[in-house]
Amino acid sequence: MVALGGGHGLHASLSALRRVTTDLTAVVTVADDGGSSGRLRRELGVLPPGDLRMALAALCGDDEWGHTWSEVVQHRFRSEGDLHGHAVGNLLIVALWELLGDSVAGLDWVGQLLGAHGRVLPMSSIPLDIVAEVEGADPARPTDVTTVRGQVACASTNGRVRSVSLVPASPPASPPAVKAVREADWVVFGPGSWFTSVLPHLMVPELAGALVATRAKRLVALNLSPQRGETDGFAPHTYLEVLAAHAPALRIDVVLADAAMVDEPQALRDAAAKLGGRLVLAEIAAGDGSPRHDPHRLAAAFDGVFGASRPGAAAHPPPPGRRAARHE
Repeated sequence: MVALGGGHGLHASLSALRRVTTDLTAVVTVADDGGSSGRLRRELGVLPPGDLRMALAALCGDDEWGHTWSEVVQHRFRSEGDLHGHAVGNLLIVALWELLGDSVAGLDWVGQLLGAHGRVLPMSSIPLDIVAEVEGADPARPTDVTTVRGQVACASTNGRVRSVSLVPASPPASPPAVKAVREADWVVFGPGSWFTSVLPHLMVPELAGALVATRAKRLVALNLSPQRGETDGFAPHTYLEVLAAHAPALRIDVVLADAAMVDEPQALRDAAAKLGGRLVLAEIAAGDGSPRHDPHRLAAAFDGVFGASRPGAAAHPPPPGRRAARHE
């Protein structure tokens, strides 16, 4: 399995996927320019480590070792000095990069220390910037389209993001990431910030080519709710329409969505069919009503999809009290 994305969305999918596969690779965006990651990127010229750190934390096991190290790498210093806001894991990752001179090797060493149930790779070998075309960024001129640069600025814009691109254009892909995609059985897109975490993978030419050419099946896991700034007003099917606009050659096999969040299943079913895929509706949201994916429910849904794709195999039954996924 290969999962693509960044931030909290990728953390959610990895927390679930590690429960259903023993061979898991995360391919992570490297365009963050805010917080601790942005500071380290600007000061040291390194890849922004934050999304990579979160992916490694998600791959930690449920035992005491995994829980402890997950909390350690996610811990942020609180002080009045220069360390304020820095995450321990960010500093650890960057230290290994400086010692080894190799971003992939450094991440592999951190993964070994954490006992990570999978591998974490950057999508590109260089840090990137996201540039967005935004409509209505100035409320006084709602129809004007302006350019916004930087992941933080794109994610927090007051306007509506119409499209995104990368700077530099046509950046080099991480070779191990391309290899992982080409050799995968399944590739999972999302959930996550659509324009700044999911779509950027499709703008790295060699990686995009591998995503189109791979013999793997492709699954899109949809978000539970729109994200302020990036996807305000999005219906579930809008995510697929935007995906198709940015990557018209990409075919999708399965679209996974939370049943309670889909008001117009036919519209989503039609959008999935246009990409070559089928719709699977399941209970994947947290039971407390918050817009978070429950890792156990999401794992059960993934397992049902993956199991149904194996010849002669049946998906595991859902846990007691939960509805089975509906394949449509």
